[in-house]
Amino acid sequence: MSNRTTIPSSFAQKDCDRVAGLFAQIATRTADTQGVSRPAYSEIETETINFLIDFARKNGLEVEFDAAANALFSLPEDRNAEKYVLVGSHADSVPNGGNFDGLAGILAGLICLVRAREEGRKFARPVKVIALRGEESAWYGPCYIGSKALFGLLGANELGALHKGDQRPLSAHMADSGIDMKPVKAGQKLFDPSRLLAYVEVHIEQGPLLVNKDLPVANVSGIRGNIRHKAITCIGEAGHSGAVPRAYRRDPVLAMADLFTRLDDDWDTILQKGDDLVLTSGVVGTDPQKHAIARIPDSISFSLDVRSQDVETLDSMRDLLRAHMRIVERNRKIRFEMDDELSVAPALCDADIVAGISAAMRRLGYEDYVMPSGAGHDAAVFANNGVPTGMIFIRNRNGSHNPHEAMEMDDFMAASSVLYDYLTFDDGAA
Repeated sequence: MSNRTTIPSSFAQKDCDRVAGLFAQIATRTADTQGVSRPAYSEIETETINFLIDFARKNGLEVEFDAAANALFSLPEDRNAEKYVLVGSHADSVPNGGNFDGLAGILAGLICLVRAREEGRKFARPVKVIALRGEESAWYGPCYIGSKALFGLLGANELGALHKGDQRPLSAHMADSGIDMKPVKAGQKLFDPSRLLAYVEVHIEQGPLLVNKDLPVANVSGIRGNIRHKAITCIGEAGHSGAVPRAYRRDPVLAMADLFTRLDDDWDTILQKGDDLVLTSGVVGTDPQKHAIARIPDSISFSLDVRSQDVETLDSMRDLLRAHMRIVERNRKIRFEMDDELSVAPALCDADIVAGISAAMRRLGYEDYVMPSGAGHDAAVFANNGVPTGMIFIRNRNGSHNPHEAMEMDDFMAASSVLYDYLTFDDGAA
């Protein structure tokens, strides 16, 4: 990559080589037909975490598991700390995804622990690194599963969500991973959140801002919330494509297109007002057992993902969706059936942590760039449940949730340097 702003990290070349080797080995171990696939609550996810455990123990770190089967790593002297800063991200990936989404945050935390142990350094406050399970929604529909489980936030609908492959419920896969599901189903917290002094997550940026601004790292101000539907079904009436005139059609495909045209107009209006919104339908399809080129389909199903940093905007879009559905139903003589909504509230990063990360960036010579996160992260769950939260973004070309993620190691080491400086200097320690 040419014309890139790069400032040498505070880590040694051996640290960069060590982490590059870990990324490469995990990519090989979890390779799919394209990219990598680390399904949530699968043997592959478990094997990935076990690989990280082997690395941690070989480098003198302590390892433990929480009640949600997330792995925790620490310096020996911090294993039994009453209160601590939690650093980490998720071990799973989307199907045929990139190798850096999630994994970069875990390895950034681990290399900070290894460096502190080798240098005999103490962090300003005790630190633990977590490898979370099940952040991605691609496998079951619900997202942030590993972090929600810790806070007792997994409801019956989420636990009953079916795996996209084997159609077994999430609760069964979690049980297979060794989790005692009784407290999870009862909505009990699986840990004491008051022990957390902060949660800090390093993550690749999943958009183009840092690439376009030629910056290796950024400080995150907040995370978009979302309302999601895994499958909304539009039900019409089947017919012959050549024999049914327009006036007599009850075409669910055109009805869906009508609905999305209306929602797209709302999106444009909201942006023109200066408010924040993104809207996506990533799964669309007619019934493959019945659809044909010469047949008006009787139904079509589609997903919906609406995101904003503003709760009022999300509430408005929910109301607009239902209002538009009623109009389209009346005009096109079809019917919409909605599944249960999945939602996550927007989350603001803690002002003191944002200030502390900014100070670390300036001490290391990086531009103090602060930006919001359009994508969701486990950090949102911690922030919305009273844990002071911050995030550090790494420049990454080609977006994410695809096999072409292109994070470079010097940018990863830059983000790890910011994290290490924050944890050791820690403006928020007082």
